[in-house]
Parts: sequence; C-alpha cells; structure tokens
Amino acid sequence: MAALSTFYSRLDDVELPDAIPYSQVSTWELRFLFLLGRHRLTGRGQIVELGSGGGGSTYALALGLRQNPAFDPETDRLHAYDFFRVGKGTFASEKFFSAGVAPDDSNSFLDDFKDKLKPFIDFVELHPGDIWQTSDPEDRRPIEFLHVDIAKTARVFRCVAERFLPRLEPGSVLLHQDFASPRLPWLHYSTGLLLPYIEIAGPPIRSTLAFEVVRPIPQDVLRAVAEDSFSTDEKLALMTDVQEVLDRDHTGGIPFKAVIELAKAYVAHYEGDHRRAWRIAEPLVSDAYLARTRKDHFAQLEKALQRDSAATGSGSGAGALTRLFRKVAGRA
Repeated sequence: MAALSTFYSRLDDVELPDAIPYSQVSTWELRFLFLLGRHRLTGRGQIVELGSGGGGSTYALALGLRQNPAFDPETDRLHAYDFFRVGKGTFASEKFFSAGVAPDDSNSFLDDFKDKLKPFIDFVELHPGDIWQTSDPEDRRPIEFLHVDIAKTARVFRCVAERFLPRLEPGSVLLHQDFASPRLPWLHYSTGLLLPYIEIAGPPIRSTLAFEVVRPIPQDVLRAVAEDSFSTDEKLALMTDVQEVLDRDHTGGIPFKAVIELAKAYVAHYEGDHRRAWRIAEPLVSDAYLARTRKDHFAQLEKALQRDSAATGSGSGAGALTRLFRKVAGRA
C-alpha cells in the first residue's frame, strides 16, 4: 500500500488528458486524486466522493482506478454525491454544464456529468440530490476513501460527520478539499479533535488537506464532531493545534496558519460575537495573501460588527477596514 507522502514527488510526472472536465479544484489536486486511485485504493471499502461538481475530480479519480489492478470495475464502485444542479444553496457553477451555461428549461447538469464520465460510468454510482436524502443513515460499510468537497454549510457537514466519518477505519484516507476556506471553520476544529487518530500526508495540496486514519476514532470523539459540542474557546484551541502542524501548502502559496486564524474569526462570527471576530481578524488585514484573496471576508466581518454597534449604540470604528487596506497598500 503506497504511503500518501510518496505522492508528492510524483505530482509533476502526472499527465492528465485534455478531456478531463472543468473542475474548480487545481491541477495539483486532480493529479493527487489520480495517484490515489492508481496506486493506493483497492475497493476493499467504499470509495466516496462528496461534492462531485462538474466531474473533473471524479474523472481524475476514476482514471486512476481504471488503471489500478487492485480495483475491480465489475464489482467495485466509486460513489459520487452532489446536487448535480445549480441554484441557491448548491454552490455549483454554470460552468459545470457542457455549454458553460444552464439551458433555459433546466438547472440540472446531471446528464452533462454522465456524458463527461462516460468512459467510467459503468462503475460510478450516482447519488443526485440533497445528501441528507441521498445518503443512508443505516449504512455502516467501511469507507476506504472519502473526498469531502461538499461541506459548505454546517448543516451539510453534520451529515458528513454523522453518516460518513464513523465509517472510517485505520487505513482509510480522507481529503478535505475546502481546507483553505476560512468560512468553513468546522473543517479545522474537527481536524484538531481528530489529530491523535490521524496522520497528515504532508503540506496541503493547494487547498486540500489529505490524511490517513491510523488509530480507531473513539465514538465519543465522532459524536462530539457530529453534534458540534464545543465551546468557542474549545474550537479556537483545536484550531491552534492544527496551526502547529501546518504551515504553507506544497507550492508555498497558501499560508495556512493565517487562513486558519481568519477561520477562528468566523467561529466567533457564527456565534454572534462580532467584536471578538473583528479582534481576531483585524491584525490579519496586513497578510498579503489574505488581503489579496479574502477582502470580502474582512468586509463581511466588519459589516457585522458595525450592525452590532449600531444596534447597541456603542460605536464601532466604522471604516476601519478601508483605512487598514489603504495603509497596507501604501506600504506595498
């Protein structure tokens, strides 16, 4: 069984076909998925992709599985979960349609997905719709591989935590594709709680964190993740634990310590403590990566603080964000 860490040195050697569908994940992540399918997975447990989108990640993984002698396409399956439609709450792009835009009479790109995955559709099992409706709460079959690119809301992550994480065993591999997203702090503090039971493969592959389960995860830990039963301070402490083991992504471009620090602000934001959220976020405005890529995050947090302050009549220092960005720009 190939160790996950060995795939980093092979990433430059992977050549994916031009036919690979449009994907919102990077080429690096697609290459990593191919290597997993080709050299690591066996079909001994379920292979599950949560959030297949337009099919790029599914295609890369399926291409690797097709070339893997340990995977039997006659009996083994790649399970693909997604809304397979665009619209409010789906976080899907119209680029997932073959024409790059939704037709007038439909918001579903399921047929486009099937057509793009035609070379592998015989072993890809589709689960279209809301994951709470399309996943089986009674399914206890072990999962060998879990690709999580669907947990854009706390509601969806709870489904992932209740119905999929308990099926991971020692040897199982999990990929969190949205680990560079500060607005999804549940990915970070849940990983902090899992640290004693997992081995992180190495630096994140762009925005994807890959890890292997190396010890059985206790039921009380899984229940705590599913029920989100942590105080704000406990969540922040768990995120600090993750910051201590992660630095930048494998290309050096994404500073994960800063990303997770901004995610801490969102923990406080979601708890309604907007003053604390801004106290955490304000020093990060000077981070070059965050200032360039997450300006809307800072604006959202400051706007919430201003609303809070207006409601209480306490004054908020409105416009602080603009002044900070001007100061940073002046130093550039």
